[in-house]
Amino acid sequence: MLVSGRGTNLLALLAASAQTSYPAEVVAVASNRPSCPALAAAVQRGVAARAFPAGQFGRDPVRRDQEMRDWLRSQGASLLVLAGYDRIVTEPLLTSFAGRILNLHNSLLPAFAGTMNAVPEALEHGVKVTGCTVHLVDSGAADGGPIVMQAAVPVLDEDTEETLLARIHEQEWRILPAALALLAEGRLRVEGRRVRVLEAAP
Repeated sequence: MLVSGRGTNLLALLAASAQTSYPAEVVAVASNRPSCPALAAAVQRGVAARAFPAGQFGRDPVRRDQEMRDWLRSQGASLLVLAGYDRIVTEPLLTSFAGRILNLHNSLLPAFAGTMNAVPEALEHGVKVTGCTVHLVDSGAADGGPIVMQAAVPVLDEDTEETLLARIHEQEWRILPAALALLAEGRLRVEGRRVRVLEAAP
């Protein structure tokens, strides 16, 4: 997992992977922020964790992603999940994990794409429904890859950023583990812009 924040979705995936029937396991957590709470959460739970701060690589994102790629491979990672990761991944990661990177975004894409402020922007825009999206990451526009799964969340008149985000988080914790399971089982087929979910093997 690549993270930059509190790590609530990391905890959701760790809880899912604790079930014997779940087809994926969190083997490594990387962040661009050394003080990221999600890194501490990973360490506390015995998961390999490492920070890759921009200054360590001369603020060159490609150099950082090369180093990150090599470390993730050394930990046995075969899929990537971006959850609250506030950087754009570059060619070394995109190529090495092509078709195997999921990103979680807290809006109903394509609305409010390419921002870390999708929730306040939704409130400012006055939308009546927002939510969250899990999509495959490709080399196109930020948050522009094929959509795997979405969940809608109504926007209430009395909502604040905090109350709306709390309800969106509840849906994120549900759809991110579900989407990762489908990817790990090889049940996602991309057809143009659409993602088809294949039937489970008997």
